[in-house]
Amino acid sequence: MTQPARGRGRRPQTVLEVLRTERLGPHLVRVVAGGPGFASFQNNAFTDRYVKLLFADPAAGLEPPYDLEALRRDRPEALPRPRTYTVRWVDEAAQQLAIDFVLHGDDGLAGPWADRARPGDRLVLSGPGGAYAPDPTADWHLLVGDLAALPAIAAALEALPADAVGHAVVQVESPSDVVDLARPDGLEVTWVHGVDEEALVEAVRALPWRGGDVQAFVHGERGAVKLLRRHLTDERGIDRGRLSISAYWARGRVEDQFQAEKREPVGRI
Repeated sequence: MTQPARGRGRRPQTVLEVLRTERLGPHLVRVVAGGPGFASFQNNAFTDRYVKLLFADPAAGLEPPYDLEALRRDRPEALPRPRTYTVRWVDEAAQQLAIDFVLHGDDGLAGPWADRARPGDRLVLSGPGGAYAPDPTADWHLLVGDLAALPAIAAALEALPADAVGHAVVQVESPSDVVDLARPDGLEVTWVHGVDEEALVEAVRALPWRGGDVQAFVHGERGAVKLLRRHLTDERGIDRGRLSISAYWARGRVEDQFQAEKREPVGRI
């Protein structure tokens, strides 16, 4: 059994082995991982449960779990680079979990790793965190996002009661990225093709708006999320307490830069 390691924030680490990969589309690959280390994974009930994946340079010769505090003090150049990903599903009986990775060719860190991952490769993560799960008492549900948010949206759709109603709007690059989504019959899915953030907002504006209490989950690219926040709060009047909204990423930014900008005052705005 892998012993949890603790670094800044005292977050335990889980060390898993890749069991298999599944190509879900031209820009999406699923990595299923498990093994003895799964016993230290502390699952939660959120459908947007996320983990920090830790990618170490093989040349650094590090063995997981990583002592991040010691590395930060003694070998800062060897610190593993973190990347944030949503856990698509957890099977505690089988001691497995799945993470879906968006692919951009050779660009990025986590995507190329997932594209090349093979059984036996190690996956090191801390978490999970999370903040959202569908409220079964809501009159209807709205879920909006892109490929990066699709794992959380798909998990939420599967967690909804059978009589749930509402809309999901998902933006993908092309029709070949569309995937089958298990969902209640009363939950309609709209696929938006292309990368224009305005197109996603217009698709949400065009939805037939239902009355009553709506619970909304809106996550994705920073520019689109900013526009959607304005539309949903100012134009539609959604109660902020019923709105889970956040930028998962920003166009033209790697995660290190994106997270650093979020800590700046203008980034928080």
